[in-house]
Amino acid sequence: MSQSANRLSFYERGATTMFACQYDSRFSFCAYIPQSYKDEEEQEWPLAVVVHGTARTAQAYRDAFADFAEATGTIILAPLFPAGIVSPWEVSSYKYIKWDDIRFDHILLAMIDQLSEKVRIKKEQFLLFGFSGGGHFAHRFYYLHPERLLGVSIGAPGIITYLDSSKPFYVGTKDLEEVFGKKLDLEEMQRVSVQMVIGSEDNETWEINNKASAHWIEGTDAYGQTRLERLAALRDNYEREGIGVRYDVVPGVAHDGSMVLTEVKDFFTHVLANTKVSGR
Repeated sequence: MSQSANRLSFYERGATTMFACQYDSRFSFCAYIPQSYKDEEEQEWPLAVVVHGTARTAQAYRDAFADFAEATGTIILAPLFPAGIVSPWEVSSYKYIKWDDIRFDHILLAMIDQLSEKVRIKKEQFLLFGFSGGGHFAHRFYYLHPERLLGVSIGAPGIITYLDSSKPFYVGTKDLEEVFGKKLDLEEMQRVSVQMVIGSEDNETWEINNKASAHWIEGTDAYGQTRLERLAALRDNYEREGIGVRYDVVPGVAHDGSMVLTEVKDFFTHVLANTKVSGR
């Protein structure tokens, strides 16, 4: 690729426009490129992926991480997984990584590859954050691709996959290899820095206890009725498996991803600092 092909245009700097994913153009992504990024340099920049919830506020999350991007020299990528892809009015398929013949993890990795063709990013290992529906995606992606992650921040998922070899996916991980063609790698998972974050008032239950939902399976509510109860159970589950967890409960906050970002940015900043020290 020529040097001019790698030069960023007006729409590829700062808060970028939305770009179609060439791997599957039903999906798209936007990015944030810090002002200090220079076309002519050879330095590779850290990457942080921020995954939207059910409301699909991808650009809002991207914009909320702009200050972090500028302060740390990190590229932000925010994917958009539109609703209604699997069937009309369906809103949750991406949260479970695989639905029908779609592999949402592969789509995200293709977006990263596409961005790397234009922007110098450290694509082999990156930071990952998601809240609510994005928290669903983030912790399940972590099970499948821990080798690709420096750190993962799991924000208030309502329906959780526990590390439980006696329960089927997506309540447990018994048939993970059968479903995804990949074994759980606990040793690699233990290497990844993990944060769980949730508001202290995140007590609503209407969405996560709907037994009429197409996504409900037996055992979904085995560890509590609220997101707080279920996330605490996931923390305990990870720690029993030798995975350290930074657990942040943000005072006075209900189910609102925008109100936990200070804690997420602090976590990411510490992960990047540790990466520079350790040389990972």
